[in-house]
Amino acid sequence: MKSFTYEKAASPAAAADAAARTEGAKFIAGGTNLLDLMKLEIEAPTHLVDVNGLALDTIEETPAGGLRIGALVRNTDLAADNRVRRDYAVLSRALLSGASGQLRNKATTAGNLLQRTRCPYFYDTDQPCNKRRPGSGCGALDGYSRQHAVVGASAACIATHPSDMAVAMRLLDATVETVRPDGETRSLPVADLHRLPGDTPEIETALAPGELITAVTLPAPLGGTHFYRKVRDRASYAFALVSVAAVVQADGTGRVALGGVAHKPWRIAAAEAELPRGAKPVADALLAQARPTKDNDFKLPLVQRTLAAVLAEARG
Repeated sequence: MKSFTYEKAASPAAAADAAARTEGAKFIAGGTNLLDLMKLEIEAPTHLVDVNGLALDTIEETPAGGLRIGALVRNTDLAADNRVRRDYAVLSRALLSGASGQLRNKATTAGNLLQRTRCPYFYDTDQPCNKRRPGSGCGALDGYSRQHAVVGASAACIATHPSDMAVAMRLLDATVETVRPDGETRSLPVADLHRLPGDTPEIETALAPGELITAVTLPAPLGGTHFYRKVRDRASYAFALVSVAAVVQADGTGRVALGGVAHKPWRIAAAEAELPRGAKPVADALLAQARPTKDNDFKLPLVQRTLAAVLAEARG
């Protein structure tokens, strides 16, 4: 691990300012992803800004009938909150399907959204990776790509986003609240937070340098029956090959989002219009622009089968 300096931030605005004025600075909270990357020298921040003391760890009801979740709320606490379990069950289930209990005890809401890909070529510093070293190429394109993206990828990157929580947040139309280095705040839909790779896969989010996530707000509950079904290579502590987050209403309408298939949580409005007709038309709409590799073309029928299982359960 390379040497770095460290400071504890006194306020969200001070944290954003400190990160912006120090080149190579990073925020640290739970550290469940960042510290691993630092040990491997994939990340080499020159300065760490500790945000753990910023009192961003509460879950509050909003005037609009939703919930405002502080950026530092730990994954375990969020999954266990009675309001989340009752009204946003898809979020609780997604959180509990991710990582291990020990990691969920440390991992934060903002950190979960911002975790980086688990692509093996990203983690192997001897391999080319445009996300880790722009312009070096993408080792996965001609390499082993079983876990990689089938939609939304590019010639520069076919990595997937690893977060289960982000898929549920996308389904629920969550909003991300931030503070910028100049102290100004803004809100952006979680749908706009993560970027597709294009020619710049190293730019993973719409956040500006130094911009700090302070909270995630959920709108009023959707009702309906909530599902999160995750298909993976082993039963625990594994990232999704395919995951399906869904809310299904009594009349068969609803929402659906996929994880494990793209550089960001994948949700298409046209697919949701097909829900009453069954899994195949939904899957066809979600994967209309799919470009799988020879190693991961199995994900296309797997999406359809996983959707079919969710819809069968929804029908009782």
